[in-house]
Amino acid sequence: MKTVILQRDIVWANPKENCLRAEEAITQNAGADLYVLPEMFSTGFCTQPEGIAERDGYTLEWMKQQAAKHQAAIAGSVATEVDGRFYNRFYFVKPDGTVSHYDKKHLFTYGGEHKRFTPGTERVIVEWKGVRILLEVCYDLRFPVWSRNRGDYDMILYVASWPTPRVEAWSALLVARAIENQCYVAGVNRVGVDPSCEYCGGSVIIDPYGHTLAACPRGQESEATATIDIPLLEAFREKFPVLNDADLPNKTY
Repeated sequence: MKTVILQRDIVWANPKENCLRAEEAITQNAGADLYVLPEMFSTGFCTQPEGIAERDGYTLEWMKQQAAKHQAAIAGSVATEVDGRFYNRFYFVKPDGTVSHYDKKHLFTYGGEHKRFTPGTERVIVEWKGVRILLEVCYDLRFPVWSRNRGDYDMILYVASWPTPRVEAWSALLVARAIENQCYVAGVNRVGVDPSCEYCGGSVIIDPYGHTLAACPRGQESEATATIDIPLLEAFREKFPVLNDADLPNKTY
């Protein structure tokens, strides 16, 4: 599965402009199976979503159009309002118009995200091109029990607005999640500035050994591409079956 990560700068609260820029980047990197965009890629990370979060589904419709046009899956999170509630909603859109979504569970209390947004309660795994993919958003990365591989996925997608001062934690934890869960990890972080923070990216695709397969240069808009190799993953798991000895998530020790 050929995967492209799209490290983008984001124009504050301007879905049309951000979708247009993302569309240009996707077109320039045509031919992939999956394109992954950052957290809240159409608006920027907002903790006061009134007037910013989408109710009309503009970005989701754009994702459907792009998925159909390129015959590829499009993934990324969108600030979404539904029936008066706000969600940091990670959409995974397939070319046939099928939409799966994951609502971010671990809201960023340090930044006040929990004051306006409603947390999700369910893990979401999608299947695409023979790859089982766990959807996660930004702060979820710090909570390994939530992302523990139960033998039910092959890859994790982390989409993020992870600030520059803590980017080394971002990089270290992405590698840890790949190694401990014996899976591929794609972490897609934004660059640029918003009203609260500065971001430098650090977007990568990591293999189950913890090796970096592809990386975007820090501090600039860019894309990186890698192929997810399921036969290689399965051979590694069979040769070195560490997941068989994993602690159970809900067991008290």
